[in-house]
Amino acid sequence: MSDEIGLVEYHPTIKDLPVSERPRERLEHYGAGALSTAELLAILLRSGVTGESVLRLAERLLIRYGGLTGLAQASFAELCQEKGVGPAKVAQIKAALELGRRLLVASPQERPQVRSPADAANLLMLEMGLLEQEHLRVVLLDTRNRVLEVHTVYVGNLNTSVVRVGEVFREAIKANSAALIVVHNHPSGDPTPSPEDIAVTEQIVMAGRLLNIEVLDHLIIGQQRFISLKERGLGFG
Repeated sequence: MSDEIGLVEYHPTIKDLPVSERPRERLEHYGAGALSTAELLAILLRSGVTGESVLRLAERLLIRYGGLTGLAQASFAELCQEKGVGPAKVAQIKAALELGRRLLVASPQERPQVRSPADAANLLMLEMGLLEQEHLRVVLLDTRNRVLEVHTVYVGNLNTSVVRVGEVFREAIKANSAALIVVHNHPSGDPTPSPEDIAVTEQIVMAGRLLNIEVLDHLIIGQQRFISLKERGLGFG
């Protein structure tokens, strides 16, 4: 008989965190803008499940559905199938996302404006840095570089044989977008561009010129850092 004792992975609950690090207290003292997407979602969810904190539950949902856009697109019934998420919590999530959508429609001047690669990276880095698979997203912009929406194009291993350039521009054309920024993550945490990343960028930039939709940049997200291919002159010749 083995003498080894199995170890159970421990996930601290919100109550285990110092008061100053709890999402609701941080929101109260520093404002909603200081919280990550996962922390904001955790406040809506309020509680996790046995062995999993509410913050970890929020992170799991964001990873599984590819961020807020994926959560918004998921059906009510689909979300109810997730462990630890019942009809009441799904209703809260859906209501909050719809309020956010209506605010953007009512106040387009409040949309984030992208003035630099860092502005675009900060919109997505906290969330995309947690993803366990590669995600390719496009940030759609209007003529003043204000964010119209963020759309997930691909999930999985990305290379030149997989990425269809037409898919990258599909939502941009529907939204009458003036420009876009391509963003994808490296789950390894190292944002160094691969030859495939550069080749895909060249194809996307060329297609953008033909469609009269400016490709402002291609960002690669790692763990707490990013690289701008435009700044490095890679794929934008």
